[in-house]
Amino acid sequence: MTGSAFLTARNLEYYALNGDVLLQGVSFGLEDGAILAIAGPNGAGKTTLLNLLCGANELALGDVLIKGRSLRQMTAKERARMIAVVSQQELPDGRLRLRDYVALGQIPIRADRAAEDHARDLGRILKLTNLSALADKRMAVLSGGERQRAHIARALAQNPSLLFLDEPTNHLDPDAKGRMLSLVADLGITVVMIVHDLVMIPEFATHVALMKSTRLTGFGPVSEVLTPERVRDTFGVDYLCFQHDGRVVPALDIRRTPVSH
Repeated sequence: MTGSAFLTARNLEYYALNGDVLLQGVSFGLEDGAILAIAGPNGAGKTTLLNLLCGANELALGDVLIKGRSLRQMTAKERARMIAVVSQQELPDGRLRLRDYVALGQIPIRADRAAEDHARDLGRILKLTNLSALADKRMAVLSGGERQRAHIARALAQNPSLLFLDEPTNHLDPDAKGRMLSLVADLGITVVMIVHDLVMIPEFATHVALMKSTRLTGFGPVSEVLTPERVRDTFGVDYLCFQHDGRVVPALDIRRTPVSH
């Protein structure tokens, strides 16, 4: 962890009201423009970590710094101008037109620019997320993949330098997953996302944080951390790599296990 990190976690710990440990001893530094995938079994602490990093949960023990400045020192307005979040609980009013839903993301920065600049930026974001043709559709009639792109477009409308995504490929088919993560990987900003599909991480992330039992078990560049040994220790499955079409393609060996009666 270096002083020049764009996003820094320092000794993060978090506890439930009953005293149960939800996160303990998490520290790392992430450089500007990196894409971090957080992965781990259910209950490992992934969502708790994401919520602390983005400010959705109030910091208790430890600290989070963005460009060397603590989240504790930032006002809500300052955070909104820097951080955008797409959670799993996005439930927009189905009567909203897609373009109006995406424009909601501009509220924190509305006073910074003229209306025509915001309109121009909105058009750019809709084009970037391949939503221009759907701009006048109601949110209620969009497919799952289209709604997920709309959520990301709304986040991008904030013009953030740091984007947090909680399982952005959840409920998407394989092709849609690839297109969604391709969009995220090409944004050119710092991204932190929870990813359950390990085989997607080498293609679409630069760094990975592996978690198990509320602790960080590995952090760093994907090629150094996402190894067969670490995957086996963290998930209890074999992580395999194959040569295909001039590149290394990962796979998981998930086997049927006997059920006791």
